Amino acid sequence: MASYTFNIPGSDAAQGLSATFFGGIGRRMLSTIKQVGGITELGISAIKVIFTKRLAFDEFSRQLYVIGNRSFSIVALIALFTGLVMALQLTVGLGRFGLKLYVGQVVALAVFRELAPVLSSLMIAARVGSGIAAELGSMVVTEQVLAIEAMGANPVQKLVVPRLLATTIAAPILTIMADIIGIMGGMVIAVREAGVTPQFYMDQVRTTLTQDDFTSGVTKAFFFGFLVAIISCFEGLQTQGGTEGVGRATTRAVVLSSIAIFVSDFFLTKLILYF
Repeated sequence: MASYTFNIPGSDAAQGLSATFFGGIGRRMLSTIKQVGGITELGISAIKVIFTKRLAFDEFSRQLYVIGNRSFSIVALIALFTGLVMALQLTVGLGRFGLKLYVGQVVALAVFRELAPVLSSLMIAARVGSGIAAELGSMVVTEQVLAIEAMGANPVQKLVVPRLLATTIAAPILTIMADIIGIMGGMVIAVREAGVTPQFYMDQVRTTLTQDDFTSGVTKAFFFGFLVAIISCFEGLQTQGGTEGVGRATTRAVVLSSIAIFVSDFFLTKLILYF
């Protein structure tokens, strides 16, 4: 019996394209899993060092001062205009239902629970996280990290832990400042556009906010600061390829930190609301 073979034009190319596409997805997934594993391992090592080794207090103090200086002005600016925009939009939106008087309540809840911790942490990732990745990446490229290891010191203790603690502590502090500035920005628009008095606006804020609203945002900022610092340190220590590698590590640190902030925000919100 004769056998027949049908050759469909372009079928080999399509199969090759499909294999390349799915192969690329597989490689990306494996790379992501490896990256998450490396970040987790570095985080666990840093936590162990915090509780078992002596803290380099001078370096920690310097990092806390530098991080605060780097971030306060931009966080304050973002918080101010966030409060202004939120109040302006709510004045229009709530005005359709005759509820302009309650702008302060909605602004306060939005700023304290979500906007202040998330936006402050994003600015920390952009300003501080990129600096940490670039600094550590430069040290790796110039073999300073190898020199630290050759001297018998622990790079995690000397380099990672001070930056991790400083960022983790600075993030909630900056968030509290952003809360205050955001509320003040909202008050400016509420007084001008909604026709309320500053006293009425602040009374609305005080009667609406609870301790849970405050602790919710501060708790999120604590975890966001930890994630930004550990991701930035990991990317910096994994730098390869000279000065170009430093640029790539800096970009990855900012992008991954921003993604981690948004993803963890959902799960932290669910967890906080559950308890």
